[in-house]
Order: sequence, then structure tokens, then C-alpha cells
Amino acid sequence: MRLLPWDYLFTRFGSHTFPDLYTKTWVATLILLVGLVLLYNNRTRALHRHAPYLDMYEWLLWTGISLFGLILVAAVFNFYLIVLLVILFTGLAVMVWVRFVRFPPLFEVYEQKLAKQRYFTRSKFAHPESTIRPKGAKTVKARGSRPNAQRSRSNRSRRRR
Repeated sequence: MRLLPWDYLFTRFGSHTFPDLYTKTWVATLILLVGLVLLYNNRTRALHRHAPYLDMYEWLLWTGISLFGLILVAAVFNFYLIVLLVILFTGLAVMVWVRFVRFPPLFEVYEQKLAKQRYFTRSKFAHPESTIRPKGAKTVKARGSRPNAQRSRSNRSRRRR
């Protein structure tokens, strides 16, 4: 360390000025970006029927792609360290906000909706006779019980085709 700590904020982030952090930063960013895409694919396959969870993972995916992409651009083009830190802290803050502030109320509403669906389904089939058709109900005629006139007309139309 040759400069005061706050003077490093206005130094370009490169391999010559920050040799111990530069390579670790862009390698970790690439690994986290690949991990984020794999996590998104895995979770969206597992939760494909639950829209609020899919929305959250999509928000996290695009926030992560933006964050890690900007960090890579900042590292490649040697932005000032303060710009890199602003990008990093802003992106992480948005990811934390998405996960812990924006979506938990939506998850609670969704869980209540699922609980109501489970309750009504359970109460609908609670009585054993609820799935048995009453004796007075008409049965659907079998396909072979059509009148002969109809059958002959349908056979004639099939032959014409």
C-alpha cells in the first residue's frame, strides 16, 4: 500500500494497480454468473407451476446478469474502483430487496390461495358418496347405440372422403 485508503477509490481497477484482486474478481464473477444461470434453470423446472416463484427467479436472473455483466465490463475496461464498488453494492442491494422485500408478501398471498384450494378440494371429496352418481341421473349412451339411420349416413360420408 503506497496510497491512503481513500485514494485507491479513484485509482483504475486493473491488473497492475490491484494485482491481488483483479483476477479473483473477474474469475469469481464468471463463476457466479454461470452458477446463477444453472440455479435459475434448476428452480424454474422444479417450480414451473408456481408463478410467483418463477417471477422471483426471473427477477434474480436478470438482476444477476446485469450485475455480473457490469462487473466484468468494469474489470475489462479498468473503471475506477469507486465505480466498481457502486455497481457491486447497488446490484447486491437490488438482489436482496427482490428476495426479502418484494416477493415475500406475494408468497404469503399465494400460499393462502393454495391453502384455500386444498381445503375446498378436501371438503368436496370428504363424503364418500360425493363421487357416486345419483340413481336418477342419465347415463351417457355408448358409441355403438346410435340409430341405424345415423350410422349409415356417417358411413356414407366416410366413404365419400
